[in-house]
Amino acid sequence: MKRAAHLLDDPWLAPFADAVRARSARAFARGDELARGPGSLAAFANAHEYYGLHRVRGGWIFREWAPNATSMWLVGDFSGWKTDRRFELRRIPGRDVWEGRFPAKALSHGQFYRLEVRWEGGRGERLPAYARRVVQDPDTNLFAAQVWNPRPYRWKYPVPEFQISDFKSHNFNRHSRSSDFHSQSSDSRSSDSRSRYSDSHSQFVPVIYEAHVGMAQEAEKVGSYVEFRDLILPRIAKAGYNVVQLMAVMEHPYYGSFGYHVSNFFASSSRFGTPEELKSLVDKAHGMGLKVIMDLVHSHAVKNERDGLSLFDGTPYQYFHDGPRGWHSAWDSRCFDYGKTDVLHFLLSNCRYWLDEFHFDGYRFDGVTSMLYRHHGLGVDFGDYSKYFGDEVDEDAWTYLQMANRVIHEVRPDAITIAEDVSGMPGCAAPLSDCGMGFDYRMAMGVPDCWFKLARDVRDEDWSVGWLWHEITNRRADEKTVNYVESHDQALVGGKSFFFQLVDADIYRGMRLDQDNMAVSRGVALHKMARLATLGTAGPAYLNFMGNEFGHPEWIDFPRAENGWSYSHARRLWSLRDNPELFFKCLGDFDGAMLETVLRENALAKHDPVQLALDDSAKTLAFMRGKLVFMFNFHPSTSLTDYPVMVPPGKYKLVLDTDERRFGGQGRIAPKQTFFAEPEMRGNELVHQIRVYLPCRTAMVLRSSGRSHVSGARHVGVMV
Repeated sequence: MKRAAHLLDDPWLAPFADAVRARSARAFARGDELARGPGSLAAFANAHEYYGLHRVRGGWIFREWAPNATSMWLVGDFSGWKTDRRFELRRIPGRDVWEGRFPAKALSHGQFYRLEVRWEGGRGERLPAYARRVVQDPDTNLFAAQVWNPRPYRWKYPVPEFQISDFKSHNFNRHSRSSDFHSQSSDSRSSDSRSRYSDSHSQFVPVIYEAHVGMAQEAEKVGSYVEFRDLILPRIAKAGYNVVQLMAVMEHPYYGSFGYHVSNFFASSSRFGTPEELKSLVDKAHGMGLKVIMDLVHSHAVKNERDGLSLFDGTPYQYFHDGPRGWHSAWDSRCFDYGKTDVLHFLLSNCRYWLDEFHFDGYRFDGVTSMLYRHHGLGVDFGDYSKYFGDEVDEDAWTYLQMANRVIHEVRPDAITIAEDVSGMPGCAAPLSDCGMGFDYRMAMGVPDCWFKLARDVRDEDWSVGWLWHEITNRRADEKTVNYVESHDQALVGGKSFFFQLVDADIYRGMRLDQDNMAVSRGVALHKMARLATLGTAGPAYLNFMGNEFGHPEWIDFPRAENGWSYSHARRLWSLRDNPELFFKCLGDFDGAMLETVLRENALAKHDPVQLALDDSAKTLAFMRGKLVFMFNFHPSTSLTDYPVMVPPGKYKLVLDTDERRFGGQGRIAPKQTFFAEPEMRGNELVHQIRVYLPCRTAMVLRSSGRSHVSGARHVGVMV
């Protein structure tokens, strides 16, 4: 078994090895400090069971952390929306916690409420920081917390048994002292334990369908959890995806923020339905064999005071940094202070809450780059490793993210954690045992940049296949990545989806199969090739945004004043996908066939992509992954006959062809061909090669029926 790469195997990190170990040791020490009282870090991450409103034996109890407050009341339906001494909270002696205990009949399910908070020199209406249900009044647009105490949801289906990470190897032995562990050199640690971590991912490749519940329906409206459950989940499962990534789950005041300006971190967005309806969505997905992860936004918070956490107790620094550091100028939002214990209590508990309460299977952490650096990564070139260390790095944020992964994998060893980091911070997706941050995967954000640069800025005849290969395979040896052609980011207002970038205005007038449109033919061909190349080289996870698999037209634009509050660009046109007369259906059908072909072999989990051929002048690329051989001809006009590709001995069957007519191609390649690797002497080396017909703008996948497969970059021949 090949030894798994270690973070400190990177020679560029050699000058910073001591800093890497010290950073990891500091994070473990902080986690151990927090865990000392409750017994574990996961037990510490339980603030949501203490704070907020809870039904208890004999009545209700409410608690809130507000150090600067001088008085506090619950105000709501039950008090005529006035302060009432019966609902006044008392500060717990010697603590910054406010508490109120109320009889059972004082509150009832469905009632609305908020807090009235007073401090020296001021007062304000606030929503509880740990509120689990927040609803917007359609008349006033104001949000209110809601007393929520329905019958407990009865879960029907178990979590799909896909093992993502081995907790014993993902985390260092918690019974050993962290100081002892971190005093060891990388060479002195067991390579077996590193191999166990690497092998723990070998049976499951996350193929992620990024989706937004509200814009998932074709009708011009806000979609619901129930509609997504009943109408969209079956599409996702049928298409061959195994993970659903839900955006905008946590409550956010402005719909157009795409869910990234969170106000209420423990409340599922009520504009899509009730918490129980979200639970039924997750439950139904599990019953269909789908894991469900969600976007977790801990990188910043909405600046709203009444609805959010800003100036909650009258101070700007309760949850956030004081002064300019507490404000994100580019996002117009507040920045958490990850060094404060109570903030860690809040955020780590939020990590646990969605796993426990809603049975989510993990998270994509949004804005990790912004968290890690005081400059938030804005306008910074991370070409120098020194940028990963020094005063501009928020070490408290690094510590928090490491602890978050500890909590998540302690609560759910099978959970998936993904970091959205564009900086390439070393150790971001390396195991905790290797001084890493502990994420299972990092988003390969350079891959979509590569595809869009080619499609937008480079003439087809000038595409560099060598540069393309480097960009789609460029990842650190110690981490796994999520490859993707595009996510929601690329198609937001001001941008275009990849297919729209390729086809442009012809998307409106040339998408019928009986039309001869050169721009559409080009776009259809390159759309399929880009996805196949990205999946084939995935590291080893893959992501697609909802609808982009079939080339969804136009951009994403949520209702706002500038567009007359229109929903026309905040929906998905599934009728295009289903219409047999349009190329959209061909693209969707290809996406399903591509996933089935590649995932059936489990090649992505067990093997790295190995280049077999690359010719920049001919615009050709061939690589092998397990038993699958991928071949591409990106040339806009030159087709190749008897194109030679060196492969291991054996026979190879054609299993996928982007040029098939059912996929909107020209049908230039004979189906179900079998190719035999013929021996040939090259000097003193015996090599084997196949010869194929590879038309322009076409890709195909062959499957080896022999026992041999490429396991190293140069093992394509036999020396004699």
